[in-house]
Amino acid sequence: MVGYFPMLAATPLLDDVRTQWLVGILLLLLVTASLLGRLISGQADGTVNVAQVRTFRHRVRTWWMMMSILVASFILGPIGAVVLFFFVSFWALREFITMTPTRGGDHRTLFWVFFAFTPLQYVLIGMNEYSLFSIVIPVYASLFIPARIAISGDEKRFLERSAKIHVGLLICVYALSYTPAILQLDLETRVDGEPWKGSTAGLLAFFVLITQAGDVLQYGWGKLVGRRIIAPKVNANRSWEGLIGGICSTSLLGSLLWWVTPFQVWEAALMSMIVAIMGFAGGMTMSAIKRDRGVQDYGTLVRGHLGVLDRIDSLCFAAPVFYHLTRLFFAANTS
Repeated sequence: MVGYFPMLAATPLLDDVRTQWLVGILLLLLVTASLLGRLISGQADGTVNVAQVRTFRHRVRTWWMMMSILVASFILGPIGAVVLFFFVSFWALREFITMTPTRGGDHRTLFWVFFAFTPLQYVLIGMNEYSLFSIVIPVYASLFIPARIAISGDEKRFLERSAKIHVGLLICVYALSYTPAILQLDLETRVDGEPWKGSTAGLLAFFVLITQAGDVLQYGWGKLVGRRIIAPKVNANRSWEGLIGGICSTSLLGSLLWWVTPFQVWEAALMSMIVAIMGFAGGMTMSAIKRDRGVQDYGTLVRGHLGVLDRIDSLCFAAPVFYHLTRLFFAANTS
């Protein structure tokens, strides 16, 4: 069994001291932010912007959700992390498909998407079959989906329906599955021969922290100094000033947390910058889809603040890029 699922032989994810420190810092920050939100919202003197305080508290709740997923992944172990992210992907895909109406001819295709390709992707992640999980959805699923819809005999809006289902599967399942795949990276020895004594659990925590921080920092800078909106019809909260300020701040944060990664200080800053850019791309793309469908949010699972897909859009776009760059330049064995 271990031979097929190498994750079963992995050591507990929270054994690494640096990972414990990073998780502890995150918990302390979240507790502080929660208390600060309660304190500010309790002021009734009219000097507080209620809408902004509400948004702040909603984002803190979202951070708690992401932190809970992360800690649960560490406690359950690598296989547990894969299973957990499988359910997150499943729910996100459900939100995506629900938002975009389907026809009767799509139902059997969706059955294959939800109950064949989605679990298969995560099984291959658990088996660390890189040569398969990197191509199953972008190659085989992309060929299967239009063929299966064509067989149903419903030709109306055929291209639109095929593309919609494929994009949902690509973003919600394929891209997000690279997040737990980070735990599979062989980083005991860097490409340059230098040993690394850290844990991939710490690297996963670093990635999630940087991705979410990038989103928050871009929002914060945009509120403080934002003037020129990038695409008003897509997202009125995204400004050039917020983007640049958020990217620079995220890069600085990443460089300060280099000690939990296999990166040097400048490498951690560069990787953080790339993650922030990809997170921005994810947020803008998903906003454009929502505007096209005429909806405000993807769902309401997180009370008071959007759905699951609204909160993981940055992760979906950043995870494959972060994984491949780390694997290409820092993993010892990329065969």
